[in-house]
Amino acid sequence: MQEQPKLKDLLEFPCQFTYKVMGYAKPELPELVLQVIQKHAPGDYSPSIKPSGKGTYNAVSVTITATSIEQVESLYKELAEIDIVRMVL
Repeated sequence: MQEQPKLKDLLEFPCQFTYKVMGYAKPELPELVLQVIQKHAPGDYSPSIKPSGKGTYNAVSVTITATSIEQVESLYKELAEIDIVRMVL
């Protein structure tokens, strides 16, 4: 059985990388997501925000220019640690 390729083997840096953060539909969600992203990948971002069908959750998508696998993984970890976040894709 062939081993699945690892994320780091699939990416060439620098590259565009999109995070989709699912969290409770609170007004501060996009701001909290951007605060974490600015720490690791400073830039001028305009996240897209999509509410869930029932409006309980929002999906905040932000595309960054990733420079390393460490940066990508740190962001996944820190975005997932935001209190109102439920999932990071």
